Amino acid sequence: MDEVRPSSGAPAHGLVPLFPPGLQAIYGECRRLYPEQANPLQVTAIVKYWLGGPDPLDYISMYRNAGCPAQDIQEHWHYVSFGLSDLYGDNRVHEFTGADGPSGFGFELTFRLKRELGETAPPTWPAELMQGLARYVFQSENTFCSGDHVSWHNPLDNSESRIQHMLLTEDPQMQPIQTPFGTVSFLQIVGVCTEELQAAQQWNGQGILELMRGVKVAGGPWLITDMRRGETIFDIDPHLQERVDQGIETEGSNLSGVSAKCVWDDLSRPPEDEEDSRSICIGSQPRRLSDKDTEQIRETLRKGLEFNSKAALPPINSQRQIICSMAGVVQFLSARSHSQAKELSRKDSLESESSAAIVPHELVRTRQLESVHLKFNQESGTLLPLCLRGRLLHGRHFTYKSINGDTAITFVSTGVEGAFATEEHPYAAHGPWLQILLTEEFVEQMLGDLQELNIREETKLPKEYSWPEKKLKISVLPDSVFDNPLQ
Repeated sequence: MDEVRPSSGAPAHGLVPLFPPGLQAIYGECRRLYPEQANPLQVTAIVKYWLGGPDPLDYISMYRNAGCPAQDIQEHWHYVSFGLSDLYGDNRVHEFTGADGPSGFGFELTFRLKRELGETAPPTWPAELMQGLARYVFQSENTFCSGDHVSWHNPLDNSESRIQHMLLTEDPQMQPIQTPFGTVSFLQIVGVCTEELQAAQQWNGQGILELMRGVKVAGGPWLITDMRRGETIFDIDPHLQERVDQGIETEGSNLSGVSAKCVWDDLSRPPEDEEDSRSICIGSQPRRLSDKDTEQIRETLRKGLEFNSKAALPPINSQRQIICSMAGVVQFLSARSHSQAKELSRKDSLESESSAAIVPHELVRTRQLESVHLKFNQESGTLLPLCLRGRLLHGRHFTYKSINGDTAITFVSTGVEGAFATEEHPYAAHGPWLQILLTEEFVEQMLGDLQELNIREETKLPKEYSWPEKKLKISVLPDSVFDNPLQ
């Protein structure tokens, strides 16, 4: 439970040694922006995380920002978190590894919320939103990067708002800081509509953020969230959809992996064969991924997503808890810039430089499968066209990681290096990790057959798609099948 109180501000003279240096460093950056607000309202975790409390953020400060009339930037509330970085340097929360690297997770969260007329105090609901994202980071050890997006599936303030998802970007005012415990950058949460999230999935988060900066009511240059916004950027300016479509066509999608409701079934062997890993099937106890498989999936996805020092995908770990508000799918994007994306060749790789020693070898049994059946819930199924058009047709790969177990499904194109699926054996498995290699010709065929999945509306389930000549079957099933596998 949190409480709201004025912050203590700067410590009294003589108490500086007792004031946590990491905390002091962030306060210093806040004071640079808000010299007249030395004691802002602050949401404080009553029982700190390092004392067994549920909330990882020790504090969230709330400032009143006057905006910038010259740039047509409106007045708003500015929220800043304290706790994702190392505040104390004594290993009570984060392992201290020196001042040269990142402090803790290396970032803090911020949020800019439009100030409503007559509003004299900042709403406190953004603090719980930030705590929820922080819990995800601590539980998964997955860091966020600029351009990432979070599928939330609920109005951020629990109202009737269309703003139900989030993108992340660099805070426009707060500069990265150097603390005694490492560097800290500031990532700003930006509320978006479902259509804007889908555009970010199909293209990339940075591109959508740039379009939003040019639309005042959608955020403007500082990307201020307006929970009362009723129109998407595509409603406001229909020409923006053309820019997104062009970006998808020329660059493809940066979305390289999702945690989702999915399973796969090996139809190549009879179910009574105990050596078969049909334990992937719904209703049976899944085998656990080996440490090698777990690490390889992590490196696989990291290579597809990241050019930073930290991964943008969570560990493959069935015990990992995903924020319950993220119903069904958690998405992960690359944090690469547009210039970095342009430098990528069409040829992708499942290997990273650091994963060479864990690429499958003779001690890890790879099974070639003759026929497979893939099963997805509706939300996961609607991402299949994105996987095919935005990833595989651009020579990349795409991974579904089950949130209900250790199952993983990776689609790869013929241009992807390091895959254990081949054109001769397009279906291959390492325990519960399945790889499916699809040729460009087959991808085009599947896109035509799966065209109805592009319409993101509730449809009658189950839906089944079959390619007998390829011995591949895909089913899109109700969530209840995955939530109650034994029924």
